[in-house]
Amino acid sequence: MNLTSNPLVSVVITSYTLERLNDTFKLLDGLKSQTYKNFEILIVVESSKQLFDNIGSYIHKIGLTNTNLIFNGGEGGASISRNTGIKEAKGEIIAFIDDDAIPFPDWVEMMVGSYSNDNIIGVTGPALPLWEDENDAWFPKELHWILSCTSWFECNEVVNIRHAWFENASFKREAFDIAGYLDTTIGPHDNAVGFKQTEIQNVPIAEDLEISLRIKEKTGKNIIYNPGVKVWHKADKKRLKIDYIKKWSYWTGMSKRKLKGLHVQTDKSILAPEQQLLKRILTRLFPDILKSFFIHPVIAWRKLKVTTTVLFYVCVGYYSPQAHSKS
Repeated sequence: MNLTSNPLVSVVITSYTLERLNDTFKLLDGLKSQTYKNFEILIVVESSKQLFDNIGSYIHKIGLTNTNLIFNGGEGGASISRNTGIKEAKGEIIAFIDDDAIPFPDWVEMMVGSYSNDNIIGVTGPALPLWEDENDAWFPKELHWILSCTSWFECNEVVNIRHAWFENASFKREAFDIAGYLDTTIGPHDNAVGFKQTEIQNVPIAEDLEISLRIKEKTGKNIIYNPGVKVWHKADKKRLKIDYIKKWSYWTGMSKRKLKGLHVQTDKSILAPEQQLLKRILTRLFPDILKSFFIHPVIAWRKLKVTTTVLFYVCVGYYSPQAHSKS
């Protein structure tokens, strides 16, 4: 289905914690400054009436008139709240951005312009790290996925891509009309560290990856990566703690093993992005770390420690019994 000449865009945001209240304010400021004006904002707030009221007050303060604030007092989780936003959205395009991200001023405009033909069903772009502490910028780019940043994906041109990253993504409405909504039974749910240890056992893959594969399968259309569709994403210091890194790496390894059997069992290239990243770590990151020991030994040691930790726990997750189960 072709878009109209000036399509309405519905921007869906989910919010669950007062800790991100100031981040959400910055996000709303960024949306108010967009160069493309024909869009609505849907903010689904989980559980906290105080958070709901504070966001509502800020919306009124800055004069946002195209905003629908929705309270979810039931079961929480990003997928559930995003589905609520999708159902309430009126736009031809439904976009997603995290509550701790800030869009570039032309984010919506670039998103709309990316739908250059009817064969494009979804668009995603880079989420660049916005360091909470600039001293953490030593963290290897190849591991930025731990921060929910996509700067590890080094691409400067528009290309077809396996899946969209929901911290910066959009789909035509027909994607959900045809393929259905996000699967609320999968993906990390725990708001403190990314997932609950009890939930990790039967998680197949992340929900944004699963819905992307399902949409492509059901519609026969492409999801593209456009490097011009950019957001800043907060690089939270909590994600740099070693316990978080271990758990997230384990879950990532397990989810990638599960992915091989989902939707695309005969596609040997389904893990190509991960294989390319691993090759880059082994052939570029490790040599760079070793060279830097003579110049910045403390930073080099940090990089070596975190990189080996990530690789170890990804491998443990990948080869875990849960990863090979059919549940």
